[in-house]
Amino acid sequence: MALAEFKNSVYTDSTILVTGGTGSIGLELAKTLLNHKPKKILLFDNDENGLFEARTLLREHPEVLYKLGDVTDIRSVESVLKDCDYVFHAAARKHVDFCEGNPYEAISTNVLGTQIVADCAIKYGIKKFVFISTDKSVNPISVLGTTKLLGERLIISASKSTNKPIFSVVRFGNVIGSRGSAVLIFDKQVKEGCPLTVTNPEMTRFIMLPSDAAKLVLKAAELANSGEIFVLKMDAVKVETLIEACRGFFAALHGKDPNSVKIIKVGANLGEKVHEELMTSSEATNVIETAKYYIINPHTERLKDAVKSTPDNVVCSSDSAHLGSEKEILSLLSKLYSDKRLC
Repeated sequence: MALAEFKNSVYTDSTILVTGGTGSIGLELAKTLLNHKPKKILLFDNDENGLFEARTLLREHPEVLYKLGDVTDIRSVESVLKDCDYVFHAAARKHVDFCEGNPYEAISTNVLGTQIVADCAIKYGIKKFVFISTDKSVNPISVLGTTKLLGERLIISASKSTNKPIFSVVRFGNVIGSRGSAVLIFDKQVKEGCPLTVTNPEMTRFIMLPSDAAKLVLKAAELANSGEIFVLKMDAVKVETLIEACRGFFAALHGKDPNSVKIIKVGANLGEKVHEELMTSSEATNVIETAKYYIINPHTERLKDAVKSTPDNVVCSSDSAHLGSEKEILSLLSKLYSDKRLC
């Protein structure tokens, strides 16, 4: 995307805080924001090694600052947030199995941490605040999904109590190539000569590239008026198709015979759904949409390019979305690796 496109960006000369800044989405947001010529980008994280690696990756950009702290510590949050214009709250415990095994940690970060960051944003009069959520918050059956749903509710509640900052939520699915994602696991398994492990080949998942996720989050922040949930429109994949595509792609990448790469079924983890959902049936009754989003509970003025949706026209579940073919998945993997976007 040409830099000229960002000449009049709302982020130009702004100070922006990204919590969870060393995660895949946090780093992608930072790299994308650099095109907008911000005054400062503060990457805030409790992962010291991650901050060191981020500084190495972005060393040519003095406007990026690296702040060690935790969203559950109000003092460290206030120290980085008080002079900011925008907050992108991406910090979270995000792995289903670890959240199941450590529910207090998930609650502490995903719920209490979100409340602390939101309270500080109100205290210091931040312009806009975007909470990064997940499709696992819809009709949740896991600790992760439940804590992210509570995080969403905290943000929507905050939006009703103040007009500064303008609060909004962005909800999306699996970001392929993010740390700990299935794609990176498959890459490592093929490289090391191990069999590919699949939980349930019949599962379907919404997917998107890290670069697309970051661009759409930034656009949603620009469009937000107060309390909206922006649901990013995504294609989905069947896990069986994804793993076949990954077997061929990574075998070629690492000089292996794809026929020598075995696939074994290990069974679903506790808290995993067969299909994911973008919104509940009740949310689907109050949606407007643009080319790239569904916007839930749009209780402010309608966007000029948005149209009212009916529930029958809204894609709610990953098994009813367009399921990517093996060829389409290979195209995504090629783009992911050629862009060198893996973090």
